[in-house]
This record gives sequence, C-alpha cells and structure tokens, in this order.
Amino acid sequence: MKSNWIKYVFIIFIVIILIFSIFKIRKDEEEKQQELEYTSSQQEKVKEMTLGIASLDSINPILSNNKNVQDISKLIFDPLVTLSADYKAEPALAIEWAKQADNSYLIKLRENAKWTGGQRFTAEDVKFTIDRLKEISSVYSYNVQYVTGVDIVDDYTVKIYLDREIPFYEYWLTFPILSKDFYENEDFANTNKNTSPVGTGKYKIADVQPSYIVLEKNESWWNKQTNLTIEKITINLYSSIGELYNSFKIGNIDLISTSNDNLQEYIGTIGYSSKEMKGREHCFLALNTKSNFLSRLEVRKAISFSIDKENIVSSVFNSKCFTSSFPLDYGNWLMQGQDASSGFNIEQGKQILADNGWRYTGGGWQKTENYKTQRLGLNLLVKASDASKVAVAENIKQQLAAVGIGVNIVQASDEQYNNSVNHKNYDMVLCSMTLSPTPNLTTYFGEENRANYSNEEVTNILNEVKNTTDENILKEKYARLVEIYKTDVPYISLYNNKYLVAYNSGLVGEMAPNWFYQFYGIEGWYK
Repeated sequence: MKSNWIKYVFIIFIVIILIFSIFKIRKDEEEKQQELEYTSSQQEKVKEMTLGIASLDSINPILSNNKNVQDISKLIFDPLVTLSADYKAEPALAIEWAKQADNSYLIKLRENAKWTGGQRFTAEDVKFTIDRLKEISSVYSYNVQYVTGVDIVDDYTVKIYLDREIPFYEYWLTFPILSKDFYENEDFANTNKNTSPVGTGKYKIADVQPSYIVLEKNESWWNKQTNLTIEKITINLYSSIGELYNSFKIGNIDLISTSNDNLQEYIGTIGYSSKEMKGREHCFLALNTKSNFLSRLEVRKAISFSIDKENIVSSVFNSKCFTSSFPLDYGNWLMQGQDASSGFNIEQGKQILADNGWRYTGGGWQKTENYKTQRLGLNLLVKASDASKVAVAENIKQQLAAVGIGVNIVQASDEQYNNSVNHKNYDMVLCSMTLSPTPNLTTYFGEENRANYSNEEVTNILNEVKNTTDENILKEKYARLVEIYKTDVPYISLYNNKYLVAYNSGLVGEMAPNWFYQFYGIEGWYK
C-alpha cells in the first residue's frame, strides 16, 4: 500500500513537471513572436517627417513675421513657460515662478538645459532675450512691453519688473529664449536662412540649405522622459503659400496649419486628415449697460434669446467659424464643460419682455412709464471697412426685427468707430478681439470695458483670481464669472474663427493641436 502511494505521488509529480514545461515553452514562443512582431513594426516605422515654410524671412524666431517659422521654431527654441493642449501654463525653461509684488515676478530657471552648441543655459540668456525684444519690433515684443527691467539674482534665477500689475503674467512668458553667446557673435538683426542658430528645444538645426533646413533629434534635450520617435525633420522652403499648399496636396509635406477659410480650394478634400479647432479671433456683441434701453436686464436677455448664432455662422461664413458662448470658450481649461449662452429661444425672449411690462403692438415693443411711452429700438455700431462684420450686423438686424426689436445699423469709419467706442456712444457694438493665451478677463469686466458694465462681485473675483495659483479656487471663481456673464448679459459671444491642422494620412500618432502649438504628442508620431 505504501509503495503504491509513493508511485502515485511520483507519477503526479512527473505529470505536473510535463505540464509546466509545455506551458513554459509555449509562453517563451509567444514572447519571442511578440518581440519579433514589435521589432518588425519598429523597423517598419519611418522616423522622418517633412514640414514646409513659405516665404522664409528669418530663421531667428523673434525676428520672423512668418507664422510658419513661429510654429516650427517651437520645436527648436524653448520658452520660459509653455502652454498645455488646454492652454494651461506649464514649466519649460522656467521650472517655477512666484509673484512677489503687484509688479514683480521671481523666476527659477532649469539647471539641466543646454544649448545645442554645448553651452549652459543661464539667466544671462533670459535677460539678453528680453532686452532684445524691447529694442526691436517683433511679434513677441508685446509679451515684454510692460517690462521695465530684469535682475539676474544668480545663474538660474531672474527677477522681472513690470510698470504695472499684469494678472497671470506667467502666460506672457511664452516667447522663445535665445542664446546670448551665439547672438553676440552673429549679426542679430540679419539672421537669415543661411545661419544655424542654437536652441534648447527637442530638435536642433543640423543643416541649412537654400531650399531646405534639416532638424535632428536633440539628444541633449533637458526632458529625458520624452522619447522622440521622429529623429529627423526636413523643412522644405517655398517661395509662396500656394506652392506650399500644392506640395502638401501631392504628399511632399506631412503637416500644415492655417486659419485660411478657403484651404480646401487649394488642397482638396481627400488624401489627408485634419483637426479643426477654435481660433484666436473672437467676435462678440457688447451691450451698453448704461444706455437707455440696454440698462434694462430684460431687454438684454430678450436680445440674447433672439439671436441664432448658428444662423450667423452658416449664412455669413458658410459654417467656416465656430459659435462661442464666452471669451474663454476655445478649449481653455477654466472653461471646459461650461456654457455661457442663453440659447436660441424666440418665444422665451418675447415672454421676458411681456413679463416686464412691454407690449407688442404695430410690429414692435413699447412700454409706458411715468406717462411716457417708448418704442424699443437700438443702434448697432459696426466698422464700415469690415465687410464680414457688416454682414453679421445685417443678419442680427433681421433676426431681431423678427421678434419686434428694431435695429439701426451705424456703419462708421475706422476713426469714427474708435471714437464712438472710446466714448461709449452706442447701444450695441460689434467687436472682435485676438485672444491672448492668458485667462485674464479684465478687458471684458474691468474699468472702461466696452459693455460699460460694473458689478461688485465680478470686481472682487477679478482681484481674487489674479493673486492665487490654486487651481480649484480658479475653477470655482471662473465658473461663477461664466454664470454672471450668462445672467447679466453684458456681452453676447458670437463666434470664433477656425484654425485647422491638416496632416497626411500616413502620419501616425495622436494629434491634439491648438492655435498655440501644433506638435502636442509628437513623441509618438511616425510614418
């Protein structure tokens, strides 16, 4: 009996070993197969990409007025502060910043950054760049226009002084930083396509030729956690934007970005993929809250309910714009998931007027107060030189006429328009602004705003948000601003232009561009 028991145990043991061996062999074979497939896929990946620049003026990013150069230069030159895909300020060459007083910022710099020539990046480079931006005319001069001085505290700390308080000034620090050593030895004002400047970015300039520029992966880039699949980028140079578009159309360029409404006329509709997003041009209606009729909340609300933004976008712009509900409604992290629009509801607009004592008669609304009857009618100011805005004004006039609100369009010359805006001589004014990356809303709610609007709670919120970095508090306060905007209707946001990034279908990877940066996710791109 005992010997039989030992024999059975031995047989079971042998069976277990055989099963384990078979399982192990199969697992090893599967892992080898997966490794071979992975290696094969890696070998099949093309690790090069081609971009294009039309009418190159300068390879120096702070001298160039070419949007293509400014976009591509962000691969080569790092700023102090960059923006995320949802427009949140993030560290780049600056790893930390602190507002020390209303008009001064202390900035701690990255110590592991180097120029592609091998030199250390230091505070001297920051001061040099800001000083140059203040001396020349550059698209980035706006970012430093209020800077009165830069103190170098040590090699990796600078203090920036402003001539006034600028809320969220860290968002202005998105200009490219240049090497002091390099540009002191070069003709700064004439840096052109024959020069190979150094940068601190993820790619470096490896070759410059009359018809192309070659970028290579910067192996000494400070961000060691990012592994770039694309190792080489060739930038073809073209004499015109039409030539650039045609090159994309025939597959010689992998990616282009533009706010051109008629892009499809140049590149067609097939053979590529695209991402559309809200652009920087924000159009809105400012309602003078101190004017006779628009001082009444019910009138502002009735107008808001009576304007169909989709109708404006489709009939005036052939759907080449996006409707908007708030100045930050372009993907900003403080606006996500919120809607400041009252919606389009003609009957509700009429009901609000009726509930507040207005009578509809003779095709319009009138109200009697203190034995005086007034008929509702408004002036709408618009620039005569802006044909699209005039068309929008006509559309708004027709829409409001349909609900009994009379509108007289005042087409003013540029000078008359500016004078009327400065003196608040209008009931409504059609405006547009180029949005800043900063979430500062002082332009809309601060002193001398175009709606002539004042609200103590709003003033308090603006003062609170400019002095906090707590994201939860910021989200809470901005949610309240959206709510007030929707309730008090000092403005009616109408639309934003479209910004488009088109890329050849052979370019693989996650594409998450915005108008600040087209290359989010480039570390995973390949062909």
